[in-house]
Amino acid sequence: MITSFFIQLSESSFPLGGLGWAQWLLIITSSLILFFLSPLAKTTDQFFKAVNQKKAPNTLVLTGSLIISWIFAKSITNAANLGLDFGLVGGVAYAGYYLSFAVAGIIIYQLRTKGNFKSIHQFLIAKFGKKAMAVFSILIAFRLFNEVWSNTMVIGSYFGEMGSSSYYWAIIIFTLLTLSYAIKGGLSSSIFTDVIQMVLFSVLLIIILGTIFTTDDFSSTQIITSGTWSFELGLNLFFAALLQSFSYPFHDPVLTDRGFISSPKITRKSFLWASILGAICIVLFSLIGVYAQTKGMQGQAAVEVGKAFGVVILLVINFIMITSAASTLDSTFSSFSKLIAVDLNIKKTISFGRLTMISVAVLGTIPVFLNAEILSATTISGTMVIGLTPIFIFWNIKVPKISFYFSVICGLVFGLLLVLDWLPKQFIFTDGKYASLLWVNLWGILSCIILYFIPKWIKK
Repeated sequence: MITSFFIQLSESSFPLGGLGWAQWLLIITSSLILFFLSPLAKTTDQFFKAVNQKKAPNTLVLTGSLIISWIFAKSITNAANLGLDFGLVGGVAYAGYYLSFAVAGIIIYQLRTKGNFKSIHQFLIAKFGKKAMAVFSILIAFRLFNEVWSNTMVIGSYFGEMGSSSYYWAIIIFTLLTLSYAIKGGLSSSIFTDVIQMVLFSVLLIIILGTIFTTDDFSSTQIITSGTWSFELGLNLFFAALLQSFSYPFHDPVLTDRGFISSPKITRKSFLWASILGAICIVLFSLIGVYAQTKGMQGQAAVEVGKAFGVVILLVINFIMITSAASTLDSTFSSFSKLIAVDLNIKKTISFGRLTMISVAVLGTIPVFLNAEILSATTISGTMVIGLTPIFIFWNIKVPKISFYFSVICGLVFGLLLVLDWLPKQFIFTDGKYASLLWVNLWGILSCIILYFIPKWIKK
């Protein structure tokens, strides 16, 4: 009876197009529920720091918030597609980015306990000055800007073809609905709804995997043998992800903001657990792509598998995308608000914080109409910031202020080399997709570290 109900809904025609009424019910109902359940922030600490009744998030809450805020719609879409392209190796390769949590957790713990810093921005000002902090703020603002369009585009793709009216309407409506509850409580809303969204994600993932594994022709043997462990077929991306993990987390305030709201020990424990559990979630979701590979499917893996199992599973996949995209989008809004109002100390008021949320929602939606590529938001921006590697990994080593600029500019140069495909072929020692990504990052990080320490060596 339930199945036939959803089938009838999906076959109904909605004025804006898309795949049916059921999808719109999911996106609107889930957003409205989160809006009414979200706490209303009445103080700046509640809005910018998620401190409610003088209590910060515990290990379980913080771990769940970290995981779901990083399992965004684009990441699970990429995980499934990589599973389709490379088999299990593809999922493991993309999960390599989750080393970022362990790296960030350990470094932030040291910054707080040994350096007594209250934020990333305070550390940068103390060591490199306000101008360095301003440059860093531009980098992370660009990152947050990317997060808006790259996640909402995934949602749009489930409602219509790119460029169609239903595609654009889905993006606009989803962004507005998510913005509504983010504005209500700021970071408090983000952390609170993360818990709900993490539970939903887990349940929905179990349903999808349970459906796949109940088929007679899909086994663990097929999963293990689905890919080849070679550089050409996935390991280029895996090692590139590991290399980027030493800089990538520090340009993502969605992650680092959560590193300063609970005690240092709870924070470190939460980040380490999030590294393990987040990677497992990504690998598990990539199995959808592995299944698609065994069936010879083409296109977007999650969509094709959903279609193969019928409307109910397709709607479950839709819902998991909505859940993951919403969790990242509300975190993006709250982090951008904190960046402008608190970290840059422009105007630390709730009303101004809400205004900044509206501005990034509007500006971040513009690239949707320019047909931007979602994968570039991860791989290219990750390369652009490899200059942050020595700045944070060697945070306690004293260097001249100019070292910051040498390293950051070097990272940006290598990011351009990747975008323009200008790295000489003799410096690329593997073949296949993502070979350039791997070697640009390797040579780039080595160059950034050398340039970072040159002013110190000269000074001696």
